[in-house]
Amino acid sequence: MITAKMTTELEQLLANKNIVMQPSVPTLVEKAVKRGEAQLTSDGAIVATTGKYTGRSPKDKFIVEEAGTKEDISWGKVNRPISEDVFDKLYKKVTDYLAEKEEVFVFKGFAGADKKAQLSIQVVNEYAWHNLFVHQLFIRPTEEELQAHEAQFTIVSAPSFKADPTVDGTNSEAFVLVSFEKRIVLIGGTEYAGEMKKSIFSIMNYLLPKNGIFSMHCSANVGEDGDAALFFGLSGTGKTTLSADARRKLIGDDEHGWSDDGVFNIEGGCYAKCIDLTEEKEPEIYNAIRFGSVLENVVIDEDTHEPDYFSGELTENTRAAYPIHYIDNIVTPSVAGHPKTIVFLTADAFGVLPPISKLTKDQAMYHFLSGFTSKLAGTERGVTEPEATFSSCFGEPFLPLHPTAYAEMLGKKIDDHDSQVFLVNTGWTGGGYGVGERMSLKYTRAMVNAAIEGKLNDVETEQDPIFGLHMPKAIEDVPSDLLNPRNVWADKAEYDKQAKYLANLFHENFKRFGEESKQFEENGGPLV
Repeated sequence: MITAKMTTELEQLLANKNIVMQPSVPTLVEKAVKRGEAQLTSDGAIVATTGKYTGRSPKDKFIVEEAGTKEDISWGKVNRPISEDVFDKLYKKVTDYLAEKEEVFVFKGFAGADKKAQLSIQVVNEYAWHNLFVHQLFIRPTEEELQAHEAQFTIVSAPSFKADPTVDGTNSEAFVLVSFEKRIVLIGGTEYAGEMKKSIFSIMNYLLPKNGIFSMHCSANVGEDGDAALFFGLSGTGKTTLSADARRKLIGDDEHGWSDDGVFNIEGGCYAKCIDLTEEKEPEIYNAIRFGSVLENVVIDEDTHEPDYFSGELTENTRAAYPIHYIDNIVTPSVAGHPKTIVFLTADAFGVLPPISKLTKDQAMYHFLSGFTSKLAGTERGVTEPEATFSSCFGEPFLPLHPTAYAEMLGKKIDDHDSQVFLVNTGWTGGGYGVGERMSLKYTRAMVNAAIEGKLNDVETEQDPIFGLHMPKAIEDVPSDLLNPRNVWADKAEYDKQAKYLANLFHENFKRFGEESKQFEENGGPLV
């Protein structure tokens, strides 16, 4: 068991009379409303706004450069170093600041549904609604577990404390600082609750691989026969939608570990996007928003307090946080056996990748490292045509180790458990964005179901001459012409041009991994 020696600052803070230890959901709801932090909605949830920080602030996240870990960290744009001296001084300021507050809220719980891989955590919050958020997002202890709880990592969060970059050595007023040796995450200047969730995920992405466990940014479900499936994909690729299947039970929607025993959910809740949410489109999420749930930056009617899920007035990144048991179709506890099917989801706005393709192990490792999807024209100011986006391992902002460490673990798991890997394009067909059309969800579901049911394991395939991908020639309930993207382009020469353009973007992106990763590209990358 990894247990941090409690720092003097933390020990003094937790001994303070203003500490509210392990408050209940009703208590936190009541306090959040009474303190003016949040409002009740007509559904019984609470809604809070987060000011100018409506998403993660990656330029304000730092890892403390410490003797015991600095050789392990993949330093760069994602993992930026900060000195121990800067951390220590700011940590003292924040704990002193919280000691003067009327109330400070503490949650004790866990990350990791597999007891063998579980991390004991505690979260110290300035805001009641933040404490409710972590209560719903992480794994809640039983009374017996609470009595024996000894924190291995602590988050100290003070959103109202704003740093002075010229004095405190931060990038801005906001800061997310991780000390692996002190086992502290220090957060200030930002009210966005997702920083706490992703900080613990980043920590698990460091600790789990050290113990031989593959950590993953993916959703997961399991069938009646115990056949688990994983769904990797960046925002907008359909990860949540496709993993929600009435015939299969949800293991988790975002973060998992894969040990020698199987897969397990890292969290105890869900943090779902709810822009344009409807009961018809996503009933599981819609019906999970009730008493105890937390809405972030969702606009509500002044009189009725009904949420307006179609409003992006504050941000498009509106969110709902709720415990996983608010969803009916789940497996309890959130663990399952070894996945036989792994699905990589991409929304290719160039319209050139096959709707589904079987990947060799080398191709799986290559596309895992690439983590490709695309931004769409018109979705961001200045984006006038599709833009390729690459995020290694489908979660690069949360990876303390070099991405190849996770890719190698994936390759070993594929070998050990004969897992079948598929690349599924939920993007465009018959042309790129603005010319073709979005892939039919009906057809995508049919393809994914066929993959999970093992119907594509031994089917006849043809190889794409540009990307080298193996495309099934026939899938039940899917038009055969659709399976080879070139067939459905009216202008074949334009298809070839766009496909070669995207292939070159893959090559250019892979250069950043250096010579040591050249083998991944040679064995699994595009052929041209």
